[in-house]
Amino acid sequence: MPPPRLSNEPQRIAKLLARAGIASRREVERMIEDRRVAINGVAVEKPATLLTSLQGVTVDGKPVKAPFAARLFRFHKPTGFITTAHDPKGRPTIYDRLPSGLPRLMPVGRLDLNTEGLLLLTTDGGLKRELELPSSGVERSYRARVFGDVSQAQLEELIGGVEIEGVRYGSIDANLERRTGRNGWVEMKLKEGKNREVRRVLEHLGLKVSRLIRTSYGPFVLGDLPAGAVDEIHQHDLAAFRKTLR
Repeated sequence: MPPPRLSNEPQRIAKLLARAGIASRREVERMIEDRRVAINGVAVEKPATLLTSLQGVTVDGKPVKAPFAARLFRFHKPTGFITTAHDPKGRPTIYDRLPSGLPRLMPVGRLDLNTEGLLLLTTDGGLKRELELPSSGVERSYRARVFGDVSQAQLEELIGGVEIEGVRYGSIDANLERRTGRNGWVEMKLKEGKNREVRRVLEHLGLKVSRLIRTSYGPFVLGDLPAGAVDEIHQHDLAAFRKTLR
């Protein structure tokens, strides 16, 4: 069964193209500035141009298919893959691991090369932006295997945030799950998701991270999804979640 189509209410062309999976809204706006987007052969000048459909719209001379409603997928990213479409160093990317037959998907945020776990993928540039914006306050959960000495009291101090080398990290809910000698597992919940935030905060506490797993993003959990596997989040679950963002 094909995914549901969007309504025919007038919307900005940049938003429609993002929903059609062309690129993020900001990237689409740059495409418009570069005169790469046209309607019936006439270059679009303003990203705020209102349309009820993408009929007659082209990007780089190629017709754009009508957008469907946003779709969201869970992907269990293994270690050793870059969260990008292309890597100048030739390292494998998540797209090398994703199974065939999927629609064009964009990652929501990033997971480092050596970080594994839940990576959300979407067909919709607008949804991607909603989920990534710090102002949306979407909680991410991680489990880290660490080596070193740390107390629960030290971890609880992170609830007030921490500044590391001039970078301010917001509130982090951290708990020491279990410890065997100097080895242990730490669970962390945060809402900002800055670049390498979890690793930097733990290293700031004198801990060495040997494994890092993202276990949830908002209400969506990794669960028992096997490494490298993908599944789609039901439309009603996605719709209910988007209402909480508004």
